[in-house]
Amino acid sequence: MALTRRAALVAAVGLVPVLLVPRGATVAAWAAVLVLGVLLDVLLAASPRALEPHREVPHSVRLGEPATSTLTVTNTGRRTARLLVRDAWVPSAGAEHNRHRLTVPAGEARRVRTGLRPTRRGDRVADLVTLRCHGPLGLAGRQRSLPAPARLRVLPAFTSRRHLPSRLARLRELDGRAAVNVRGQGTEFDSLREYVIGDDVRAIDWRATARGGDVVVRTWRPERDRRVLVVVDSSRLSAARLGEAPRLEAQIEAALLLAALASRAGDRVDVVAVDSAVRARVSGVQGARLMSSLADGLAQVEASLVQVSWPTVTQVVRDTLSQRSLVVLLTALDTAAVTSDLLPVVGAMTRDHQVVLASAADPEAEEIRRRRLTSEEVFDAAAAERAAIERGAAAMRLRRQGVEVVEALPEDLPPALADTYLALKAAGRL
Repeated sequence: MALTRRAALVAAVGLVPVLLVPRGATVAAWAAVLVLGVLLDVLLAASPRALEPHREVPHSVRLGEPATSTLTVTNTGRRTARLLVRDAWVPSAGAEHNRHRLTVPAGEARRVRTGLRPTRRGDRVADLVTLRCHGPLGLAGRQRSLPAPARLRVLPAFTSRRHLPSRLARLRELDGRAAVNVRGQGTEFDSLREYVIGDDVRAIDWRATARGGDVVVRTWRPERDRRVLVVVDSSRLSAARLGEAPRLEAQIEAALLLAALASRAGDRVDVVAVDSAVRARVSGVQGARLMSSLADGLAQVEASLVQVSWPTVTQVVRDTLSQRSLVVLLTALDTAAVTSDLLPVVGAMTRDHQVVLASAADPEAEEIRRRRLTSEEVFDAAAAERAAIERGAAAMRLRRQGVEVVEALPEDLPPALADTYLALKAAGRL
């Protein structure tokens, strides 16, 4: 049994004459009337056991975008149900205005909708549906919480897709569909055309020139059908907050933009998330299904407070790739981790593959380096400067091993990594 605000209001109003005429019989009579009204209301209220809730939600939604939970309440009883419904979700689902009043006649069903705006990636699970059936007087009613299972998968926001059109335009230039044609040690023959002033004389096809009488040059385009393996570090280093979000969010954004660009370039993309073990893997998917599979696979990846296992990463690279490919390591450029863990294993990778390490920098550290007004800020700036120098030294050691190092602020990391991929394509290093 659940009392309503109306019952409290009636009791308060009824106490006024009782206080003015303080007689024991009057108080007892008023209490008896109120209790009788409450009991009558409870008896006349519809039973919540006769109500069946059912939720419907979209399969998935991108982080930051709205979704709707549709709750259908079916009345299988014989009385009309006057309800207060609470459509409860976990807090990170962002349920807005989840309490609804409705009347469900016997044998019928009614729908209510709750707006959702999730604040975290992953599966957001619905909680119980609370049904409170009021009696005709509105003094009390019956209440019950029932399960109505529902799960909303929140995909990565992929805000970096705004950088994709400009990178695709540069890719079209490299691919020979625009006026620019390049030549590198990893490019393949595309077509023949007449020589124009400024062309590299080494591109002249002398046999075709002899047959046709005009000077003809060969055009080239970057090789297609290359392999790109993106390794997303989901260890403790990815849990560090950079601004308002963990480092892992910037790494996932960079992985999505690179995958979208590489797939348009005709390359095959595999993505794995690793810490002490493999947490997610998207492999063997091409074409239009790639991005949806990546978003779905990376949606549930969360940072684990464990150390990344670089031997596991090395084994994943060996098991996945059988030819020279591009291996992208999305991790933190941490001096201690690079020196003790990464450097001993990266040499074997660079002998067989082109390796790129991409790291999201801490914007707060950059701000600390610039603030030097007080003595405390000077000491903090000195510490931040020292950390930056150590990261630079670690990056230099990696470059000596043949690793391309990309470090940028979280919002700048996805386009910076995409530019590095295009530069490697243009240089014929893939």
